[in-house]
Amino acid sequence: MVKAEDFTFRGLNKMGDTNNPVGSNVTQVNVNQLPGLNTFGISMVRIGYAPYGQNAPHTHPRATEILVVIEGSLLVGFVTSNTDNKLFTQRLEKGDVFVFPEGLIDFQQNVGHGNAVAIAALSSQNPGAITIANAVFGSDPKISDDILAKAFQVDKEVIDKIQSNF
Repeated sequence: MVKAEDFTFRGLNKMGDTNNPVGSNVTQVNVNQLPGLNTFGISMVRIGYAPYGQNAPHTHPRATEILVVIEGSLLVGFVTSNTDNKLFTQRLEKGDVFVFPEGLIDFQQNVGHGNAVAIAALSSQNPGAITIANAVFGSDPKISDDILAKAFQVDKEVIDKIQSNF
């Protein structure tokens, strides 16, 4: 039975734990946290950044994202698809908005000395997120170091070292 709680999410005002290797925390509000979003084609996130923290390069395979800076300064950007691989980047301040096209690799980094906060809306109730480094270097089972060494044009030892961090 549907109830009012299915349409309510509490806690977006709270800074998540940014004490991690990338220095950020994403609080998701999608259909899994807010069942009332089912079939609406929207979701949102709150991203908290420690000083110099980042939302590491990632993609949303099922959504376009629009982000507004609530606090702090962010360097944001996305890269177009092959073969151009063109970088579009901007420095954003409080109140600035940036759009990330669906499926492209994007990132944000806090370039200020204090914490930063952003809110983003996404065009899917289940946008998905693929963090590039985690997917490539932390897959289970691991992608062969032969494949990654050739793809990144480095020695296998470099790949082994990077994979050991994931």
